[in-house]
Amino acid sequence: MPHDHSDDHFHGHAHDHGHDHGPDHSGDTPRWKHDGVRVIRGDQLDPNTAQTPGMFRQAAINHARVGAQKIWAGTVAIEPDAKTGVHHHGPLESVIYVVSGRARLRWGERLEFVAEAGPGDFIYVPPYVPHQEINADPEQVLQCVLVRSDNEAVVVNITDVDPVEPPESVYWVDPIHAAPKS
Repeated sequence: MPHDHSDDHFHGHAHDHGHDHGPDHSGDTPRWKHDGVRVIRGDQLDPNTAQTPGMFRQAAINHARVGAQKIWAGTVAIEPDAKTGVHHHGPLESVIYVVSGRARLRWGERLEFVAEAGPGDFIYVPPYVPHQEINADPEQVLQCVLVRSDNEAVVVNITDVDPVEPPESVYWVDPIHAAPKS
């Protein structure tokens, strides 16, 4: 049977280190062929997520797409000047990589700390840290890659802290960031 190179990884070469990984369910294909490394092309992200005004989210890595058990990754585009309410993500860790635009994060018991990030910067949000995410540019969409430490979305809205920068014009609302109740 000729080797199918369409799923080869790492510079187009198959890596066979002589290990016998046994057959998969089809009988003669090594099980790592379909249960190993996966490449999700940038033009094949899944927009089949809950979409709301001010934000466009696409899943790349999740349980439904690749069987991921402990991680979620995707892209998010946040409209100019959009802001979340004050919240934390429970036990989840989050990493945001800024592709383009300007992100501002406020955090702390009273959102007393602030930092900005631009293209090429990474943002780490530890578990249980009260924070607010902001597109710091009133004119440019903020493009980010988001990775979180679980497939389950966890958002705990904090209603007894007034945001330093109230979400007045456009809320940063997505499947895990809800708009505050009016």
